[in-house]
Amino acid sequence: MDGLPKMRDVDWKISEIRPGEPEAAAILREYLDEVASRYYGRPATPAEVDEALAEEPSDGLVAPTGAFLMACRDGKPAGCAGVRMVEPGLSALTKVYIRPEHRGQGGGKLIVAAAEEAAKRLGSVRMRLDTRHDLVEARALYASMGYAEVEAFNDDKYAEHWFAKDLS
Repeated sequence: MDGLPKMRDVDWKISEIRPGEPEAAAILREYLDEVASRYYGRPATPAEVDEALAEEPSDGLVAPTGAFLMACRDGKPAGCAGVRMVEPGLSALTKVYIRPEHRGQGGGKLIVAAAEEAAKRLGSVRMRLDTRHDLVEARALYASMGYAEVEAFNDDKYAEHWFAKDLS
């Protein structure tokens, strides 16, 4: 996305892409493999990743109901994030992922900021998300970007922490 800051010595580029594109599908599978493996405390099987993909489809992450963003670093896919409109004015941040070799390089903040901009373009004034207790890096990222913990707004079996942020 134009207007996003560049990280020193690294060329990050964030762009909107359809979740069904091969690069998007590959990074979504990688994301779900990691979160499923962390949840199970062991490497997830391909069948478990397939099940997670089926439980959390990404096909709604396209305008006007959402957006899917791909982060590339030095021209190669490095991460992703999704935005889904929940209701008029309210969006959900989902599927935030930075490949391990790119972590700690500012990509997480860039992709979340880009997701916030995409949400605003879709008419959102408030963004919310849920995450698990074991995803400590994600929780730290959200807190550093102004997301505050809020009361539970769903009963998702994988949600243990809920956050929200006004986008205005």
